[in-house]
Amino acid sequence: MKFLKDENGQAALMMASFLALVALGFMALAIDAGYFFREKRMAQGAADAAAIAAAEESSSGNSVNMQSVANAIAKMNGFDTTLASNPAVVQINNPPKYGSYAGNTGYVEVVVSKPVPTMMLGAFTHTANTMGISARAVAGGGGTSPTCICLEEPSGMGLNMSNNASIAATNCGITVDSSSSNAVGVVGSASVSALSIGTVSTNWDNSSNINNGGSISSSTKVVTGVAACSPTITPPTLPSGITCYSNPIQGYIASNNYTGVYTLPLAGETAVNGTICYTSLDTSDSASVTFTPGYTYYIQGAFNTGGGAPLTGNGVTFYVGGNVNIANGVTSTLSAPTVSGVPQTLFYVNGSTVTIQGGSNSSFSGLIDAPNAAITLNNGTGTTANMDIVGQSLTMAGGASLTSYATSNLGTLNNSVAKIAE
Repeated sequence: MKFLKDENGQAALMMASFLALVALGFMALAIDAGYFFREKRMAQGAADAAAIAAAEESSSGNSVNMQSVANAIAKMNGFDTTLASNPAVVQINNPPKYGSYAGNTGYVEVVVSKPVPTMMLGAFTHTANTMGISARAVAGGGGTSPTCICLEEPSGMGLNMSNNASIAATNCGITVDSSSSNAVGVVGSASVSALSIGTVSTNWDNSSNINNGGSISSSTKVVTGVAACSPTITPPTLPSGITCYSNPIQGYIASNNYTGVYTLPLAGETAVNGTICYTSLDTSDSASVTFTPGYTYYIQGAFNTGGGAPLTGNGVTFYVGGNVNIANGVTSTLSAPTVSGVPQTLFYVNGSTVTIQGGSNSSFSGLIDAPNAAITLNNGTGTTANMDIVGQSLTMAGGASLTSYATSNLGTLNNSVAKIAE
């Protein structure tokens, strides 16, 4: 019986050792899988950036430079073709050999690959000392970049982003008319992802003004020395003979059942050709304000909000002769009319400042045309802003997030701009 006990003990020890080895194998697999997933993502970023660079060279008539430029861009993204050990490989197919654009001479295909040393699996089998990873991207070039953010201040910082602010303009570009070396600033974990950024400045210093966690995506083409943006937007005019009413918001003492709930225009106010006119508009003393769809609200003076009173208006346009201040804490759902699904102008502003500090769950959609104004978007948590911009300058902070869309009346960046297609 003692012999049998000893055998049982040895079996248990062997089983424990076997299970420990299996557990270590799974742990090694998990560690390496996470590592390879990260490397795969880096490879895709390198392939995207290299494909864009190669497509730009091709569309500019410099096909002979495609390989060297793609290699340089891949190296910047962590895939160096010149390493003595485990070098990366950057393969260019012009035109592409695979996928939807195979044989299309307007596109360039880039495949980035390299062997990656394993972290743990090599301890279990020598055949797993390295594993190959690769990524593929197709880009086309030769197009122009429609401007969706036009900043007309001729000097100083036209675009100033900080504190986790972000711009997503993947089908259009940003044009900054400033001729200064600090024309664009992206700091404090702010980010820009656009088809292009162009500055009139020929000496904009990227390294000094994109720092402290700020970033411009590798797919964004940065061009200096461009022509100033050229918006062609016609503001609404005040119909002749129209009556302009004083601020209709009188709070809880008004003759609207004492609720503070307003729908504009008020009963008895006369509109002409879909335009209603107010000498000024301040919604601070209301419980809520609803703007009737289809109207242009022509405000001769300032447009101010406050007090947390929500604003709602779909398919509306505002002309504001003074400044706009949509205060923090006011939940606003405002959208411009659309044409073929493209938002038109939400705000025409003649004043010198436009401040939007969206409250919780606010939503804005449409163009802000404020050619004389410094525009500020702030405290954007929970706010959706699908807007194009015309202004003197744009300052974004406090997590403000802006998504812009391609339009036809803000001009174009007339340089060859490549774009990821696949």
